[in-house]
Amino acid sequence: MTLAMLKITAFLFGHLPLSIPALLGRIFGLLIYRLDKKHRDIAKDNLRRAFGADKSGKEIERITKKVFQNLAAVFFEFMRIPWLTAKKLDNRVRCDGMENLQNALKKGKGVIFITAHFGNWELMAAYYGLKGLPVDIVARELDNPALEEFVKWTRQRSGNRIVSKSRAMRRLLKTLASNGIAGILLDQNVAAAEGVFVDFFGTPACTNKGPAMLAAISGAAIIPTFILREGKKHRIIIGREVERVNTGDKNRDALVNTARMTKVIEDIIRKHPEQWFWVHRRWKTRPPEETKTK
Repeated sequence: MTLAMLKITAFLFGHLPLSIPALLGRIFGLLIYRLDKKHRDIAKDNLRRAFGADKSGKEIERITKKVFQNLAAVFFEFMRIPWLTAKKLDNRVRCDGMENLQNALKKGKGVIFITAHFGNWELMAAYYGLKGLPVDIVARELDNPALEEFVKWTRQRSGNRIVSKSRAMRRLLKTLASNGIAGILLDQNVAAAEGVFVDFFGTPACTNKGPAMLAAISGAAIIPTFILREGKKHRIIIGREVERVNTGDKNRDALVNTARMTKVIEDIIRKHPEQWFWVHRRWKTRPPEETKTK
């Protein structure tokens, strides 16, 4: 599909009644759940690893179905983002904790948003851009050129800027130096060279140490933010600043601060597991001591 065709499709979906993307999300979510055995099994395995005996097989299955429905809804809702306005958002999205962001920005050293593939994270990013709080969003480039252009165009229509993951550090330091906002998704597995192993649902998970190092260099405040799907509407939550240690031991500080950020992410997922991206192999990279014993 070409870029022009993707934009036309987005235009059509962007002008449908809100109830239609929601309905399509439920229908296609269940359909993909049935057809995509690979990701269905990954999600169930992850949920069992995370919750163990706390949730029955029926509960795991119910959550997994909801996960697929949420992701399908995100897809259809993403098509609407280019046509959103700040006024339209007021009827769909409310925000709790804006004072936490404002207080952090008053310090003048910028803000690092940490978040996750949770709820409709794309809508949350659009909210900040349309409300005059543009975010430099770190993202990996997609393999398909037309799709990459479309996704980048959609994300930047609201006023945000996309920063390639491969050259993010220098750009983000400039943003923070001008008291701007950087946004980083911190819930994905990374290679051992890029991360540190911290506890996530009771199992070591290799987690990007970049945000911790970026905060240490810049002095920026680390602020968690998430978006909850609540029926037909959404609620953005801006949490309090994550306190970080600064002992002078760069590696140790990166480990401790990354663990603190990951704990915040785990806490919101525990409350609403059906809204997280369980279809990703979060624990794929293993610590060296584990691989040596096999």
